[in-house]
Amino acid sequence: MKDWSPEQIEAELRRQRPAAPPADFIQKLIAAEPRPAEVRAPTARALARQTPGWRDAWTLLRWWLAPAMALAVVAFFVFKPHTAPVSLSPDAETASAEAPAKADDVQIESELVSSFDTVARLPSGMPVRYRCREWVDEVTLRDRSRGLVVEKRAPRVEVIPVRFETY
Repeated sequence: MKDWSPEQIEAELRRQRPAAPPADFIQKLIAAEPRPAEVRAPTARALARQTPGWRDAWTLLRWWLAPAMALAVVAFFVFKPHTAPVSLSPDAETASAEAPAKADDVQIESELVSSFDTVARLPSGMPVRYRCREWVDEVTLRDRSRGLVVEKRAPRVEVIPVRFETY
């Protein structure tokens, strides 16, 4: 038995030529090749299978859109500037120039106003359940040394997507 090295095997393989395919196989390949008249436009089903990657990105993104929108609405209501002009009395102007108020008592309350569930269908047809809750947050600050009470009420909407499990 001969001991072959990998270099000898590779040299032997380079010298070998591949065999020609059978003639009947070549004829079948030529017959199966589509002719220009037989080429058809892709169907809607074939196009649906060739969807671009943006649909996959949209599938991931849409789960974050509803909570992000709810957060934006809450942020708008909490941080929106008050447009009503504030007129300060002369006593209030001098008090505000003296020293900042220090809150002795701070109370934060959250009150559930309403809660409901709703079902929406995504563009893909899949149903998604959303649990919506409307809250009113109330913050009360008291400075007993000055007799100052500051109250702020702000609505808040909480939207939680709940996916239906499909098997």
